[in-house]
Amino acid sequence: MTPSLDRIAAATRAWIAASDGPLILGLCGAQGSGKSTLAAGLQAAMEAEGWRTAILSLDDLYLSGAARAQLAAAVHPLLRTRGAPGTHDAVRGIAILDEARAGETLLLPRFDKGRDEPFAQDEAAGPVDLLIFEGWCVGARPQAKSALVAPINALERNEDSDAVWRRHVNRQLWGIYAELFARIDRLALLAAPDFGVVRDWRDQQEEALRASKAIGAMDAAQLDRFVQHYERLTRHILAEMPGRADLTLFLDHNRQPKAAS
Repeated sequence: MTPSLDRIAAATRAWIAASDGPLILGLCGAQGSGKSTLAAGLQAAMEAEGWRTAILSLDDLYLSGAARAQLAAAVHPLLRTRGAPGTHDAVRGIAILDEARAGETLLLPRFDKGRDEPFAQDEAAGPVDLLIFEGWCVGARPQAKSALVAPINALERNEDSDAVWRRHVNRQLWGIYAELFARIDRLALLAAPDFGVVRDWRDQQEEALRASKAIGAMDAAQLDRFVQHYERLTRHILAEMPGRADLTLFLDHNRQPKAAS
């Protein structure tokens, strides 16, 4: 096991032992932090010990391109880009977590990022002892309204000068996303050293996509704009979530844990 996997697996064993039913584990980590790899490793480790385990990624709850286009027309053009709260089917997520809690068979959606559309076929899983719910803003809480006034980057300054987009995103965290995240039993955070590292990590992912000639790979300018959609909430998560997460792994620039709490 890697150091991160060893620590989260040990914590998860204790959490399952203390649970009186299926455990829903929230795993939060910024883009490129390795959360999807860690979730897959944790699933394999727990299944090897006899625990029925499935993974639900927040990314797999993305709305279709057509649905996001409608949001963009009705609310703000920045909602066309997937990622921010408001661009997921949170109601579907709530239903899945409730089904997991009830010990039912799950139909897990999967999203094709190359086509920017959900796959037509869901993936059956469960019943489960452990559902790992992973995503870049899983468990996030809203900001104070006063924190939304000043833009924090060029995207907000030039394309959200009236703060309509960021206020809409924040309202989602007060509303349906709060209901979704309330169903999490335990919350683990992979904490990046700073947001600049997050941009570098995402660039590494894009380099791999470009090398494989994958559809939708971004160049440097596209990436710079894209990560700004995530900057505000990522910085907020890094500032406030370590104080309340059940487990925080503080990562170094190479994604290795340098401390835990």
